[in-house]
Amino acid sequence: MKNPQRRRLAGLLAALCVTTGLAHADDFPSRTVTLVVPFSPGGPTDAMARTLANALQAALEQTVIVENKPGAGGNIGADAVARAPADGYTLLFGTSGPLAINQYLYRKISYTPDKNFAPVIRIGHLPNVLLVNPQVQAKSVAELVALAKAKPDALSFASSGNGASSHLAGVMFNQRSGTQVQHIPYKGTGPALNDLLGGQIGMSFTDVLTARPHVQAGKLRALGVTTAARSKAMPDVPTLQEQGVANMDVSVFFGIVAPAATPKPVIDRLNAAFAKVLADPEVSGKLTGQGVELPQDTSPAHLAAYMRLEAERWRDVIAQGAIRAD
Repeated sequence: MKNPQRRRLAGLLAALCVTTGLAHADDFPSRTVTLVVPFSPGGPTDAMARTLANALQAALEQTVIVENKPGAGGNIGADAVARAPADGYTLLFGTSGPLAINQYLYRKISYTPDKNFAPVIRIGHLPNVLLVNPQVQAKSVAELVALAKAKPDALSFASSGNGASSHLAGVMFNQRSGTQVQHIPYKGTGPALNDLLGGQIGMSFTDVLTARPHVQAGKLRALGVTTAARSKAMPDVPTLQEQGVANMDVSVFFGIVAPAATPKPVIDRLNAAFAKVLADPEVSGKLTGQGVELPQDTSPAHLAAYMRLEAERWRDVIAQGAIRAD
């Protein structure tokens, strides 16, 4: 008798939770929405989040604020959102790290993206580009690969730090091209770029927005874009795949997620508001001006599938390269 009674009680409690959640969803949002950025103020992710938050206030008819919670490659902010009430008022402006990659990079991590987050919408992705100092005697990816194989000690690549997109791009490049270019980690994009410009290091991977002015000034040479399709910000630069490096697809993607148990009506309301904002020419113009490639599919299901795809892609690369960020 006890087991059937417990099952009925559990069913009643579950129904009550659903009903309560739907009741709260009916008037969502009725107060301020917080968009957590898991990185420091002033960076490109923070700038994109603030662009979206400002426009989102009109779409939601409610105040939207940005809160920075930096640290541990985005894990501190992501953990805070994962633990927040599942009511739609606390959201994460996530990147590839906390939404897909960090679960394999860090030994101690308190959340799992596909279990602790409810996808809302993918904002887009920022392609990387392979850069070399003009002193490097390679004007194509094929020439660079040949140089790296002929003189293994002649080249090294700079990154903004262990586990960063620029590091992972170099690891994937080595794996896909059969090279063994040595990795030199720096404390940030600025120092890495300075040494690349100064010729102290031969090559690096960075985002197209950072790379473009230096390429246009002739200070750096862009050999290839790391994504499957060419970047709209640098349309004349061929992809690495076009130049024979198969399955090379690296970018930083951006997405909005909520705590996992957030009611579906709230997710749908947020998704519609963000989709409306992305369709606004002023907002989309600002984002594409920053090099972001906007998504064609803005459904929550698309972000969920994209997160799984990225997680699978980087799990194998990280395991093969024995990479750790902590």
